[in-house]
Amino acid sequence: MCASYGLGGGPHELGLTFDLPPMHEPESRELIAQWARENHSKASITGRHARNLNPLIHEGYGERTVELGWWWLHIGSEPAPFSAFNSRDDNLLAKWRDPLQRRAILPAHWYIEKGRTFAMPDDELFGIAAIVTPVSQPDGKKLMTYSMVTRASLARAADVHPRMPLLLPREAHDTWLDPARPGDRSLVTEAVRASDDFAAEVVIISDPDAGATLG
Repeated sequence: MCASYGLGGGPHELGLTFDLPPMHEPESRELIAQWARENHSKASITGRHARNLNPLIHEGYGERTVELGWWWLHIGSEPAPFSAFNSRDDNLLAKWRDPLQRRAILPAHWYIEKGRTFAMPDDELFGIAAIVTPVSQPDGKKLMTYSMVTRASLARAADVHPRMPLLLPREAHDTWLDPARPGDRSLVTEAVRASDDFAAEVVIISDPDAGATLG
């Protein structure tokens, strides 16, 4: 599920906004703006060979950072041989315990499910929970690889698909990103509970079956 999402652009042809720290910092703004130009503001699954990397926010280097990540978790230095672009909240401890210790936020204005585009009211910029694994590169740098966390769908989203991204309200971002917070059952439970009311606010802004882009 959710094989694409976007930052800017979309059915409402949004401009970029940068109000999730540290997106507002000059280097981050430039990085995101260049990404939006090159990718038409759309994040797509990177797959095993392509390198269409997407913006994410994490604290893995000791301070909150924006960088581009590979949307498919790696094992060792290679993309996982199984589906690793989405990770269910109810499987995080059983299947994803190690990457759950390293977490990120995916900034987004919209996401697509079954051809329908979902967004928050007034096209608010929001954060999607993700888990990450850093991979060493030949030049010695680290490349972040990530999986989008999903949860049971709520409200309008439940009419389209049983799963949806784990959308986190801003007051929950610090806890999710905190590298000192263990990735355990209490963290997952807290994140899902924090998401409940916020995720229920999503609206459909484009529906091909209705032949319309909605306001």
